[in-house]
Amino acid sequence: MIQTNPAAVPTQAAPPDPRPARTRLHRAWFVAAVTFVTITGAAAFRSLPSLLIDPLHQEFGWSHGTIGAAVSLNLALYGVTAPFAAALMDRFGIRRVVAVALTVIAIGSGLTVWMTAAWQLWLCWGLLVGLGTGSMALAFAATVTNRWFTARRGLVTGILTAASASGQLVFLPLLSWTVEHHGWRPAAVTVALAALAVVPFVWLLLHDHPADVGQNPYGSAEFLPKPPPATGAARRTLKVLSASVRTGTFWLLAGTFAICGASTNGLIQTHFVPAEHDHGMPVTTAASLLAVIGVFDVVGTIASGWFTDRFEPRRLLAVYYALRGLSLVFLPMLLAPSVHPPMLFFIVFYGLDWVATVPPTLALCREQFGEDSAIVFGWVLASHQIGAALVAYLGGLARDVFGSYDLVWYASGTLCAAAALMSLVIRRVRPPEPVLATG
Repeated sequence: MIQTNPAAVPTQAAPPDPRPARTRLHRAWFVAAVTFVTITGAAAFRSLPSLLIDPLHQEFGWSHGTIGAAVSLNLALYGVTAPFAAALMDRFGIRRVVAVALTVIAIGSGLTVWMTAAWQLWLCWGLLVGLGTGSMALAFAATVTNRWFTARRGLVTGILTAASASGQLVFLPLLSWTVEHHGWRPAAVTVALAALAVVPFVWLLLHDHPADVGQNPYGSAEFLPKPPPATGAARRTLKVLSASVRTGTFWLLAGTFAICGASTNGLIQTHFVPAEHDHGMPVTTAASLLAVIGVFDVVGTIASGWFTDRFEPRRLLAVYYALRGLSLVFLPMLLAPSVHPPMLFFIVFYGLDWVATVPPTLALCREQFGEDSAIVFGWVLASHQIGAALVAYLGGLARDVFGSYDLVWYASGTLCAAAALMSLVIRRVRPPEPVLATG
């Protein structure tokens, strides 16, 4: 019997595994998810102002203009605080700034249940909630996107923007039901609790920088060390403003975004429910229509982010503003006691365009201002909120003087047409041409 040495017999190699190797999901997507939940949850406090106008008017006898002034202060501080908050995030970190902002919002909203005078509304809802929301503005989303993503920035911006805008609207049915059946005070407490509920998620799960977890930004091939804390946040914010206001591009971006705020937060979000109520529609039904706008805004804003990664941002802005202006001009003819197909068409059409302007605007800020783009976008956002504040106040004043909102709808539609033209004027930055070696 012949024996063989097993070691001498060649073994056949195992066939390669046809299944692709499993890759771990980049940590940047987890950070984006936490940011999305944070912005959505915190957006409850942005839902309440339009629901407070009639109850406060009936209980305290305050005019629409007086209540609109408090909302205007809130919207203005929301914008003016944003660039300083972006610089503070570079100094103290995203997690600390956002956690403190949510706490301030909860305090401001909670204190409103004891108010008895208009100045207390301005203090609690105008000042405190305005400062808190300003620190949670879209500059927060811009900072997260700039730090954690090199690729897919437009898409991520669209997703986070959708969280901010839609979160403001999806809470409306619940809050309007609460106001209608239990009064406005339980609704204010609900908003305060919603803001506090988000704080643990921020503190435990939101990382400040990819270097904190030893990763590169998504889409980057090189590791970027975490920069040291940037001191002098206020000085840097004002320095960036001083440099950017010397460019015509800044004023075009600020002007178009001011009109964006005027035609969304200041107009529809603040005055749509009272306007429909003037025509006999129940508040809960009108608030539900705003919530539907929020649903379609998710689709429109994410799609806008996808488009921004592929198409010219200036042309996208021109199309968005033109379509928005057209829809606002037709709105006065659609207001009625009940929901009908033309109004549903407006809700879907306007919802797709609600804040679709944010991804291309932020892309233009990156293109034009580089590393300072988050702070510049904060200042551009300030103009957005100043426009919103003006229309929130002037809309209420027009309702007091003329007895309807018709003039406000037509004026806003005209402004959107102007914004479309301004978008096309923004200059394009061409990449530097390669330098050819000579010899």
